[in-house]
Amino acid sequence: MTAKAKPIQPEDALDPSRALVPSVQRVNEMRVQKGFWPKMRRTASRIPFAGQALSVWFAARDPETPTAAKGIMLGALAYFVLPIDAIPDIFAGIGFTDDAAVITALIATLGANIKRRHKDQAAAALERLRQD
Repeated sequence: MTAKAKPIQPEDALDPSRALVPSVQRVNEMRVQKGFWPKMRRTASRIPFAGQALSVWFAARDPETPTAAKGIMLGALAYFVLPIDAIPDIFAGIGFTDDAAVITALIATLGANIKRRHKDQAAAALERLRQD
């Protein structure tokens, strides 16, 4: 970041209209790289959409996925990773409903970019996480 660059605020990184801005995309990618697997390890057995989130992860990491789709996927995964969201994850039963809605909306709009291989990788990863 240059001396004149403004730091990116969390609400800017999660703004769908800014999801494709290169600096926002880099911030989201860093957040997801750092926080996705630790959160998934903690929550995989408690959230019914773990397989979908994992398939989005694998699709976002695939070089064949279009850049625009990756940007939006990273934004959705960053929302999942961030501890501050619309419904805090600490509330049992309802804490992940907002995260599930974001992942579901993403799959509804970009599902064509999530290939069978991503779903297979997600199923294998989920099985490993649940065995640990």
